[in-house]
Amino acid sequence: MTEAETEEKDSQEDYDRTIAGAKDKRTTDSKTLTSKAAEKADLESDLQAAKDDSASTAKALMATDKYLSQLHAECDWLTHTVADFDARKEARSGEIDALGKAKAVLSGADYSLL
Repeated sequence: MTEAETEEKDSQEDYDRTIAGAKDKRTTDSKTLTSKAAEKADLESDLQAAKDDSASTAKALMATDKYLSQLHAECDWLTHTVADFDARKEARSGEIDALGKAKAVLSGADYSLL
């Protein structure tokens, strides 16, 4: 009987220690779960902010690309105009020279001997 009582008392103490350990573990796990849930919420908020920032950056990039395309078109026209300027200047000089010679012919100059 004494042996059974001692064994039951030891078993009860083991049970109480196990229950106390389980209670501590549940408390720790509950705190960890709460902490992890808060961390997850913060990370999800950061992720959403990053997605929003990425979307606004993409829109700004598209607008910048469109503006650069417009500037490129304007510069192409200017480059084309500058390149043609020398040719137009030379053609105009030829026309002025031809008009001067025509005026001289009409005034009586003779270019047939040249």
